[in-house]
Amino acid sequence: MKRKHIYILFVLAFTLVSYSDAPYKKKGISFFKGSWEEALTKAKEENKYIFVDFYATWCAPCKQLKRTSFKDRNVGDYYNKNFINVSIDAESREGIKIARRYGVSAYPTLIITDYNGKKRTKTTGFKKPHILINFGRRIVP
Repeated sequence: MKRKHIYILFVLAFTLVSYSDAPYKKKGISFFKGSWEEALTKAKEENKYIFVDFYATWCAPCKQLKRTSFKDRNVGDYYNKNFINVSIDAESREGIKIARRYGVSAYPTLIITDYNGKKRTKTTGFKKPHILINFGRRIVP
């Protein structure tokens, strides 16, 4: 019986240690889950700009951006604090309409809008983390 108790205590201790720093393990950009209209509403409520990643599922630079720069801790800290972050598949039903509105013709296209949806700045292609932060600082220093 003692062995069983020791095993249970060991499992509990390991679980507590593993999850005790869970909030600190979070890194990278947290993307908003919802429609474009909901993102605009949330941005207005929080008085923030919107960072939009237009991507295509087949796009290699888009995948590289998601694998690297979007997962960078400094990028996440900056963008999560200052923007409502939205990732849109520009070839989906809703994505096609929104991409047309902003003249998206290459992937990835990164845009920052105000909470009314007015484009403030735009860039295309893969960006290293420090370049991505500088892109955001064009609008929010």
